Amino acid sequence: MDINETLHQAVGQLSFHTADEDRMLPAGQAPLPSVDSIRRIVELVRQALFSDFFYRRQPRQELRAYYIGECVEELYSLLRVQVARGYQFCQCMDEQEARREADDVALRFIAGMPELKRLLLTDIEAMYHGDPAASNYGEVVFCYPVINTMIHYRTAHLLWQMEVPVLPRIITEQAHSLTGIDIHPGAQIGEYFSIDHGTGVVIGQTAVIGHHVALYQGVTLGAKSFRYDADGNMLDVPRHPVLEDYVTVYSNASILGRITIGHHSVIGGNVWLTHGVPPHTRIVQGKTQDGEFLDGLGI
Repeated sequence: MDINETLHQAVGQLSFHTADEDRMLPAGQAPLPSVDSIRRIVELVRQALFSDFFYRRQPRQELRAYYIGECVEELYSLLRVQVARGYQFCQCMDEQEARREADDVALRFIAGMPELKRLLLTDIEAMYHGDPAASNYGEVVFCYPVINTMIHYRTAHLLWQMEVPVLPRIITEQAHSLTGIDIHPGAQIGEYFSIDHGTGVVIGQTAVIGHHVALYQGVTLGAKSFRYDADGNMLDVPRHPVLEDYVTVYSNASILGRITIGHHSVIGGNVWLTHGVPPHTRIVQGKTQDGEFLDGLGI
């Protein structure tokens, strides 16, 4: 086999767009969002919000302001470009309109960063007080995967609230790859949220989580089933649980469907729950039962 001929044929075949590829790609030649740039955006958010931990520790406020200003300036420049590309990727705006809207989004995002920091500080507080193995707050910030995840999630959720396409999903999926914690950017999560250990946690798009909620590894807040319109198209309707304030869910519990878990309730490990419960409820695993599940009917 001739090496030059083989390389030439492979390159020719790879550079040809198939019909399926043309169907998947957005029309036109607009640049697509950059995964590397979006990763850098989250890193800049982390540095600006927690500069003492992830950038340069400075005892004087004016010096902190200088270095944080560098982060925010780069963040604004990157964000406005990637948001504009997101609009064009979804074919919902022409280039000029996308740039104008992206400039506004970038400014509103930066204006929202103080609130972003306040929320993340409550998450750090909740994780520190919820785990006796944590020796200090700095250990939580540096070592606990939930903090990394929540920086990604709260960044993505702010963009999601501004109806920015694509970018929020990329951001939360980057956290998913890093930590094993899968939180959809559309989920609503209140203050003082904690996930101990974290691996395998799944929180769906329409989940609503109140304040002071604690989850353990392997918890799923998922959908029980999906609804379709008359043409067979899947409907985007609320389908994930609502957890009220001060709810604790232990490892590997699955809470499915649009049900409400009342405040101050505790859901034990390995529980499979598809019905709502009132406040102050304690649910534990029942006896093992044998049964058949056909087409999701036993769920």
